[in-house]
Amino acid sequence: MASLPEGISSRTLPVGDLNLYFLEAKPRPSSGKSPLVLLLHGFPELAFTWRNVMVPLANAGYHVVAPDQRGYGRTTVRGADETRPIQYDDDLRPFRFLNLVKDTVALVYALGYTSVAMIVGHDAGSRVAGFCALLRPDLFKSYVCSSAPFTGAPPLPFDIERASSNSHSPDITLLAPQMDDALAALNPPRKHYVAYHTTPEASRDIHHPPQGLHTYLRSYFHMKSADWEGNKVAHALPTRSAEALATMPEYYIMPMNASMPEVVAKHEPSPDVVSSLSSRWLPDSDLAYYVTEFTRTGFQGGLNWYRVVRTPDLNEELEVFAGKKIEVAAMYLSGKQDWGVYQNPGAIDKMRKDTCARMDDEDFILVDGAGHWVQQERPEEVTQHLLRFLRKTNVEL
Repeated sequence: MASLPEGISSRTLPVGDLNLYFLEAKPRPSSGKSPLVLLLHGFPELAFTWRNVMVPLANAGYHVVAPDQRGYGRTTVRGADETRPIQYDDDLRPFRFLNLVKDTVALVYALGYTSVAMIVGHDAGSRVAGFCALLRPDLFKSYVCSSAPFTGAPPLPFDIERASSNSHSPDITLLAPQMDDALAALNPPRKHYVAYHTTPEASRDIHHPPQGLHTYLRSYFHMKSADWEGNKVAHALPTRSAEALATMPEYYIMPMNASMPEVVAKHEPSPDVVSSLSSRWLPDSDLAYYVTEFTRTGFQGGLNWYRVVRTPDLNEELEVFAGKKIEVAAMYLSGKQDWGVYQNPGAIDKMRKDTCARMDDEDFILVDGAGHWVQQERPEEVTQHLLRFLRKTNVEL
C-alpha cells in the first residue's frame, strides 16, 4: 500500500462520538499557529485523495487537514466494533448532513481553532463544506466547491397565495427521485446512479465485484477521469428531462438492470492506457491504498450519504435555512471533463446567482485535462487556484 508523501502525517482525535482520523501537513519550519485549511473528500474517496495538494498548501504557510469523514476509512464510532463494517440496516440518522457539519465544526475546535481560512469540499464533500459555510460563516471564512455544485438548503413553498403550488423552485439536489419514473419509462429503461446507490445491493455489488476490487476501482476512476473519451464532450444539459439526462455516461444514468461493476467493466482500461495515462495521476501503489481501505470497511458508510439525500425526513431540519445565502467568498473549482458539473441542470446557475453571494466570475474555474478527480488528475493547477483564492480573500485570522 502507498505510504504518505513526505510532509504528511496522520493522527486520530476523539471528536464527538467519533474517533476521527485525519491527515495533516504543516509549514516547515512552523512559527506559531498557522491558518487552517480543511479539505473534505467525496465518494468513493478518503482523506488520501488530497495527498498531492496538502504539502504545497502547507509550504505556503497553512495548516492543512483532511479527514476521513463519517462512514469512511479509519474514522470509527467510539465504542463500536471496529472490525464490523457498516451495514445497510444500521441507523441512518448519524449521517444527516447537519450532523456531518457538526462533525466538521467539532474537528475544528478539537484542533484548537476558532476559524478556518478555507474549507474545500469535493463531490459529496462539497455539500458538507457548503453547509458549513452557509451555517457558520463566523467559523469558515471562505468556501471552495468542487465538482458537485452546492445549491443551498432545501426550499420552502414561497408566496403560495399568489402562485400555484408547483411554482416554487424545486430542490435541485433531489433531482434523482423526481426522475425515477421518467427514466424507467425510457427505451431502454434507465435509472439514476443515486437511486442505485440507495439500494441494499449497491454496497454488495461494489464491495465484491466480479472483476475484483482493484480492477473495479481502476475502471471506475478511469471512466470518470479526463482519460476516458466519453468525458471529452461534457456539456450543459438543455432541460431537466429524462431524455436529456440519458445523454450522460452510464456511470450517472445506468441501464435499469445493471450494477455499477457491470457498467464500468465495459470500459476497463487496457494495460497500455493504465501505464500511459491513468498511472500518471493514480499509480497502482496509490490505488492500492483505496483498495486496502475499502476492502476492510466496505462502501456502505459512504453510500449512506446518498440515502440521506433521498430521505426527506432526514433533511427536514435543514429547511429552517431555506433561502439563506453563503455570504463568505466562494469559488467553484472542477475538471472541464467532469459531467458532475452538469448532472443537475440549473444547479450551476443557482449556485452562482443565488446560493453564493460572493462568487466572482474569475472564481468559477474548470481545469482542462481533468475529469471528476480534479485534485488527483491536476494537483498542481488545483493548488495554484486555491493559493490564488486564499491570497485574494486574505482572511485575517
